[in-house]
Amino acid sequence: MTSKKTAIGSVTFIGAGPGDPGLLTVRAAEVIAAADVVIYDSGLPEAIIARANAQAELIAVSADGPIEGSDVLVVVDGAKAAVEAAKAGAFVARVLKGDPITDGSLASEGTVVTKAKLAIEVVPGVARVTGVPGYVGVALLGGKSHDVHVLDSISSTNWVNQQAAALVIVNSTSSVEQIDSAVAGLLQAGRDPMSPISITVRGTTTDQRTAVGTLGEFALMAKPITALGDLSDAIVIVGEVLASRDRFSWFETKSLFGWKVLVPRTRDQAGVLGEQLIASGAIPVEVPTISVEPPRTPQQMERAVHGLVSGRYQWVAFTSANAVKAVREKFEEYGLDARAMAGLKIAAIGESTAAALVEFGVRPDLIPTGEQSSVGLLQDWPQYDDLLDPINRVFLPRADIATETLVEGLTKLGWEVDDVTAYRTVRAAPPPAHTREQIKTGGFDAVVFTSSSTVRNLIGIAGKPHATTVVACIGPATAETATEHGLRIDVLAPEPTIESLAQALAEFGHQARQDAIDAGETVWRPSEKRNAARRKSKS
Repeated sequence: MTSKKTAIGSVTFIGAGPGDPGLLTVRAAEVIAAADVVIYDSGLPEAIIARANAQAELIAVSADGPIEGSDVLVVVDGAKAAVEAAKAGAFVARVLKGDPITDGSLASEGTVVTKAKLAIEVVPGVARVTGVPGYVGVALLGGKSHDVHVLDSISSTNWVNQQAAALVIVNSTSSVEQIDSAVAGLLQAGRDPMSPISITVRGTTTDQRTAVGTLGEFALMAKPITALGDLSDAIVIVGEVLASRDRFSWFETKSLFGWKVLVPRTRDQAGVLGEQLIASGAIPVEVPTISVEPPRTPQQMERAVHGLVSGRYQWVAFTSANAVKAVREKFEEYGLDARAMAGLKIAAIGESTAAALVEFGVRPDLIPTGEQSSVGLLQDWPQYDDLLDPINRVFLPRADIATETLVEGLTKLGWEVDDVTAYRTVRAAPPPAHTREQIKTGGFDAVVFTSSSTVRNLIGIAGKPHATTVVACIGPATAETATEHGLRIDVLAPEPTIESLAQALAEFGHQARQDAIDAGETVWRPSEKRNAARRKSKS
C-alpha cells in the first residue's frame, strides 16, 4: 500500500486520550513521530496527527467517507489498513481515541493484526472513564466511597446492584432517552432521588460542558441537557463522589473557560496565540485577515542579499518573524545559510522575531530593553561613529506597509538605511457567512488584535465586532487604530507580546467571573450575558 520495503513491519496501538492533545503520552508521541504510516481515528485533534513526520503516510478511519477539504486517504476498516501496510514492511502507528485497553478497541482490532502474524505493541492512553471525571473535578476514589462501578452497557444492567456504588457510565449514553432509562432504572431499584448526577460531553476539551443535578429532578434538567448538544460521547457520573467537584473543579473554572475568542491573524502566525488562549480554557477561532506574499519585484531583495554577503552592511534590523522568514527563504534560494551573517550585527524587535532568528541559527545582538517596538529599538540603537563603525549602512527588510518610524530614526542617528520590501501583506478572503454573522451579533466573547492591520482588515472583510464583544489589543498603536474604527478597548497588554496579550485577557476574564459571582449572577461570558438579556427582553 505504502512502502517498498520487503521486511515485515509491525503495528503499534496508541491511545490518544479522551480529547485534550496534551494528554498524549511521551511514548505515544515518539511512536507517531517515527512511524512510516499513521492510521488514525477521524476527529482526533490535529495537534496529535501533526506529530507525524513529513514522509509518513496518513490514513484516516471513518465511516462517513472522505474528509472535506483534505486529501488524506480515508478507510472504513483501520485494522485491515494496518495489516496491509505492515505486511508491506511499514512501521504502523494505529492511533485510537481514548485508551485501546479500556475502550475495547485493542480486543477487536488487535485480534485482526495478531491473526496476520504481525508484531504488535500497545501504548495505553488516558481512558475516558478516568480522564473525563478528572477534568470535571470528581475524585472517583476517596472520601466515603471506594466502590466505583464502570458501566459500558445499560441495556441489561441490574440496577438493584448499583444502589450504593458510585457509577461511571460510558459508551451507552448517546441520547437523553438512554440516560433517562438509566435514571429510571436506578430510581425504581430504590436509589435515593437526591443522589447527584452529572452529564459531561466533549470531555477534556475547551468545549467541555457539564450539566449537574439529582436523579429525582432529572426531568427538570431537560433544557440544560439539550444545551449540551451532541451526547454521543457523554460520560454520566452518579453518586456522592460528585461532592468533590466543588473542591476540585479546576478545568471548567479556568479564567476564560468556554470563551469563544476571535483571533484575526496572518495565516502562519495564528497558532501561537491560539495555544496561549487554550491554556486559559478559551476556544480560539482563527480568522486569517492577512496573507503574506513575496514582493512584486524580487530585484531589491536580491541586491540586498548580495550586498549582505559582500560586506555592504554593518547592521541588519528585523522587525518581524515574517521578515526573518523572507530573508531565510532568499538565502536558501541561493544555497546560503545563517553563516552568511557572520560578522554582522543583528537587531530584532520582539521576542517572536528573536525566536525566529535563533531558529535560523542567528543570535540577535540588540533587542529593545524597553518597549518592544520601533521606538523602543531606536532608544537602544547606537549613534553612528565614523571612528568605531567601519560601515554606516543598515539593511532593513520589512513589509510593504510598514511605517517610516525606524528609517527616520536611524537616519537621525547617522546611519544610511536600505529600506527593502521583503514581503507584501494583502487582505485575506472574507470568512464564512456564519463567522461574519457571529462577529456582528455578539457570538464571540472576545477579539484579540495583534496589529493595526488586523483591525483594519478584519473590519474590512467581516465587519465591526459587536459592542458586547471584549476587545483586547497588543499595544497602544493597535488600540489607537481600534478606537479610530469605533471600538471600545477593554484590554490593553502591558507589554506588546503575544504572551502578555493572552495573560491580560485571562486576567480580565477572571475578574469578570469573580464580579458576576459576587453579584449573584450565574453567567459571566459576554455572549451568554447578551443572550440572557435578549431572552429577558423578549419575555
